[in-house]
Amino acid sequence: MLQESLNAATDFAAFSSDSASIISQSILTQTPPEPEIVELSLWEMCLQGGVLMIPLALLSVICIYIFIERLIVISRASREDSSFMQRIKDYIHDGEIESALNLCKKTSTPYARLVGKGISRIGRPIHDVQAAIENTGNQEVAALGQGLTWLATTAAGAPMLGFLGTVIGMVKAFFDIASQGSSADISTFSAGIYTALVTTVAGLIVGIIAMFAYNYLTARIDSVTNKLEERTTEFMDILNEPAV
Repeated sequence: MLQESLNAATDFAAFSSDSASIISQSILTQTPPEPEIVELSLWEMCLQGGVLMIPLALLSVICIYIFIERLIVISRASREDSSFMQRIKDYIHDGEIESALNLCKKTSTPYARLVGKGISRIGRPIHDVQAAIENTGNQEVAALGQGLTWLATTAAGAPMLGFLGTVIGMVKAFFDIASQGSSADISTFSAGIYTALVTTVAGLIVGIIAMFAYNYLTARIDSVTNKLEERTTEFMDILNEPAV
């Protein structure tokens, strides 16, 4: 009887040892599950930004349109004919005023319209001619700068809209925390913080793009203005120098 009990105890110990070995091997060989990778698209991020993303999107579209349209206009205004002023000089010295005016109309650039205005005032006092040219130059520069106010406003206003979204998102987050009390967790206010960060980033991006676009176009307009001033001086010299 004692021998049978000993044999049974030995068999149970062996079975327990084998079971523990199998379980330990199963635990060691079991690979942990890979963490799920969640990808966020740009469109989904924009949707999470809230209502303020709509005016920011509109401002960005307007800025892109104004930049491209003004860039084309300014590029055309910057083109020059190297022989234009020499031909004007020859026409004026030969007394062919009508031919000089026709050349200005045919060229149809800011500096050609400026010179054409001066030619149309030939015969009047020199101060009247110069005043007419300067007024025309101011009008041409103002025409080139149309729409730049939108870029300047967007450069300053877009970041402010983004910061407004930040404040709204933070208010929402803290309101949710206060409403749920001790049961609040990270998911309670994460949506509000997410909205705040998205609108801030969007506002800064739109504002930075508008600022660089505005400064670039302003620099191009300044270059055209300098050319207009050079043509004004050159035309006044033509009027003041004696014909050969």
